[in-house]
Amino acid sequence: MPQHPYLDVMIILERGGRILLAERANTGYSDGWLNLPSGKVEVGECVTEAAVREAREEVGVRIAPDELRAVHVMHFRNPEGQERVGWFFATAQWEGEPFNAEPHKCAGLSWHPADRLPAGTILYNALGVAHYLKGDPASEHGWQGR
Repeated sequence: MPQHPYLDVMIILERGGRILLAERANTGYSDGWLNLPSGKVEVGECVTEAAVREAREEVGVRIAPDELRAVHVMHFRNPEGQERVGWFFATAQWEGEPFNAEPHKCAGLSWHPADRLPAGTILYNALGVAHYLKGDPASEHGWQGR
């Protein structure tokens, strides 16, 4: 039987050695935890288009598709058994100043050293950033023996 994991995009906005994280709120999933601006790829949308859209929707910045670098891909199974394939994109180029564009789902934004993310960062995101910093193009997590 073929697998049908969620296809996610995560955007690593970089500024002076720091990356932007958002605090989840009122979503029913990991509220109070920090995550990268991110979201699911919609039907008919490629991962780059999804990353551009999510950055605009969540933190109000406009990113040109050619300014996004695909820096890591992760096949992840979370503790609940849900499977995800996440594309991590990084950029230091965007238009506008990031702001909380979804206050109904986000308690606020904050900048953190990329190599010292807070303990309250969602594991999927923290692992992706760590792999990016090491230069790993791909990883698998949550599978037996991994």
